[in-house]
Amino acid sequence: MTTDPYAMPDMDELLDQVRKQTEEVQRIQRSVEAMEVKAHSRQNEVTVVLRGDGRFTSIDIDPRAVRQYDARNLSEIVLEAVNNGLQKLAEASSAKFAPVIESAKSIEA
Repeated sequence: MTTDPYAMPDMDELLDQVRKQTEEVQRIQRSVEAMEVKAHSRQNEVTVVLRGDGRFTSIDIDPRAVRQYDARNLSEIVLEAVNNGLQKLAEASSAKFAPVIESAKSIEA
């Protein structure tokens, strides 16, 4: 069976696929925004918690770290934990959106 390369795609079907994908993206976005990610500095002196929308809800610093490090070193440790949290959030978000991205690629093909 040969297909006509000039045939028009079924617009209703395409619109239905777009609507379903849009709904799925919105559902995933709500899911991502509801997530909480917890991350630490390399030696667990600082722990951060952030939401899926990128807002930090807590930054906890081990009291021993406050006594052990000067302000500059402690700020670097906090920055390390914050960046670790942002990286984890990006990875978790990507993982949630991966099925939709793959599905969109298959439609393009």
